[in-house]
Amino acid sequence: MKALRFYAPGDLRLEEVPEPVCGPDEIKIRVRNCSTCGTDVKIRGNGHQNLTPPRTLGHEVAGEIVEIGADVEALFGGGWAVGDRTQVIAAVPCGDCHECRKGWMAVCANQTSIGYQYDGGFAEYMIVPRQVLKVDGLNRIPDNVGFDEASAAEPFACAINAQELLGIEEGDTVVVFGAGPIGCMHIRIARGVHRAGPVYLVDVNADRLAMSAEAVAPDEIIDASQVDVVARVMELTDGRGADVVITATAANVTQEQAIAMAARNGRISFFGGLPKTDPTITCDSNVVHYRQLHIHGANGSAPEHNKRALEYISTGQVPVKDLITSHIPLEQVAKAFDIVANGEAIKVTVEP
Repeated sequence: MKALRFYAPGDLRLEEVPEPVCGPDEIKIRVRNCSTCGTDVKIRGNGHQNLTPPRTLGHEVAGEIVEIGADVEALFGGGWAVGDRTQVIAAVPCGDCHECRKGWMAVCANQTSIGYQYDGGFAEYMIVPRQVLKVDGLNRIPDNVGFDEASAAEPFACAINAQELLGIEEGDTVVVFGAGPIGCMHIRIARGVHRAGPVYLVDVNADRLAMSAEAVAPDEIIDASQVDVVARVMELTDGRGADVVITATAANVTQEQAIAMAARNGRISFFGGLPKTDPTITCDSNVVHYRQLHIHGANGSAPEHNKRALEYISTGQVPVKDLITSHIPLEQVAKAFDIVANGEAIKVTVEP
């Protein structure tokens, strides 16, 4: 079968490899869609500390079952059958550590990941490992949800996790930094689930802003390369600031601006991680202190968030179909990475 294999930074190879063998406590799927994200592009350029090469990349996976290990039902239940349409979690909690026992699976101390410790979905076939089945991380795709939409449930789940931590209330003013697919999903969740008030989308790429705005229709777009973002948000909110600010971009300045523009009792999500070579910001602690700000980190999700994402997609509460603007065959997977790197699409999915 064909698979995209990572050997070293800058060395990705689409090559023929043997089909994986399904163990007695595993499930084998035929991958139908594996979507891409900025992390894939970072791995291509820099590798990752949790990734041991050679490794098949791809962590936003949907497919159909072609083989079920002999012990799966006895060990994990699920009533799985060949032909079932499935979505696979990416972040895999251990289920046993202190955090997991507390119900904090999104911050599992022993987390492993599809496409990192396990071979991922940029391939024709993939093994769903025992650990995924152990934590109920293989999900049935609702009948009215396509494989491409289901593959987007994983990043969607991460955004759900972040917004749950923020406690968004009906009518809240929300600012989202980053006009990529995650930023678009954040806008749709804030509106469709939490009934937020005005939502403002910020980016430095005018073309990307326009493309995303056409899809998710924020109340206003703010080109941070042209205007003072903090001043503009203060103007839009009559000097009060934003109730919720989400930085879905890997830029230090956006985190500083988020603190500066947050209203009293404002909630901030540092959703986009910063470069490891420059991970610090300047924080006016008195602003946090006197405005009683709440700053949250968020980057991943728990299995339950993936289930919720599929439910929201199925009910139409948070649509994602129109956010998937490029469908690329596996043979052209390098092109998919380039499209993501250049910001030429909202969401790109690869179809083996």
